Amino acid sequence: MNRRNLLASLLGTMAAGCTRIGETAPFAWAVDQAEGLHRIAHRAIGGPRPLAREYPPSAISADFRGNGSTDVPTPAYRAHQAAGFANWRLSVGGLVERPLSLTMADIRGLPQRTQITRHDCVEGWSAIAQWTGPQLGPILDRAGLLPDARFIVFRCADLLYGAPYYESCDLADAFHPQTIIAHRLNGGDLPVKNGAPLRLRLERQLGYKHAKYLTGIQAVASLEGFGDGNGGFWEDRGYQWYAGI
Repeated sequence: MNRRNLLASLLGTMAAGCTRIGETAPFAWAVDQAEGLHRIAHRAIGGPRPLAREYPPSAISADFRGNGSTDVPTPAYRAHQAAGFANWRLSVGGLVERPLSLTMADIRGLPQRTQITRHDCVEGWSAIAQWTGPQLGPILDRAGLLPDARFIVFRCADLLYGAPYYESCDLADAFHPQTIIAHRLNGGDLPVKNGAPLRLRLERQLGYKHAKYLTGIQAVASLEGFGDGNGGFWEDRGYQWYAGI
């Protein structure tokens, strides 16, 4: 049994347990415990910093669909789009020694990683694509995380159902070698429908964790104070914070 199937089996067992207790008072606590076990199992089975599978160019899907937000219909975004995102900036702040404000030229000037990986959506579809961008870890090193930093929050320009989209991850995933700030898709600039000009690639987690239209990265000690405090837009609506696959 491969790692993905074993994780699916473990999660199925957890889900069955949650079904049996779904109407009891400790249900929310049990779900939180199951998510923690999922995270522990996912990392224990794969070993230290396991890589998501990477594919040859021949495996790239004919189209990488847009999903969720596929545009940011604001005057400010339209102006950035018309200018080729030349003036777009990505802030890096929070619990850091040296806050950063990175232009697209800065982003492109950093060492780049290109990877061909499979994107798995919680809705059931998947696609294989090539992504290029700098690794997040060295950007955080450049900013200098303070000792109290435990999580990284990603701020986005888009609204979904009228609410700001945001996401987060822990430091283990932030410093994973395949976690990149992507600005290219399949050899070209990232299209608007896929999150131009910058999107997160968090390759060992489901698609809703891959925040698009990135405007800011914030190191924090706690996820409280962001949305409803659950770590992401969809997490505030009942999805798991750790969506490892």
